[in-house]
Amino acid sequence: MLDARKVSVREERISKKEPLSDADARAILKSVSEVVIAKGKSTRRLPSSEAKLADLRGPTGNFRAPMVRKGKTLLVGFGAEALEELLA
Repeated sequence: MLDARKVSVREERISKKEPLSDADARAILKSVSEVVIAKGKSTRRLPSSEAKLADLRGPTGNFRAPMVRKGKTLLVGFGAEALEELLA
């Protein structure tokens, strides 16, 4: 999807090799104004000030992947429609 839209990735992090810490996640939340949480076909939008670390975690307790930041919006988890909207 990213290749088709000719989107370049500025930074990529492989979570198995370099897991995201709570401090890293808090820093990301402070750098954005909106968080979009995608779970399957459903999405939930909330201001970053209301987002909690638990909102960013999946069922295993690890942070959900992918996390995609564009400008002041953070997309957490995969949802094709949410990603398309973010990249538009």
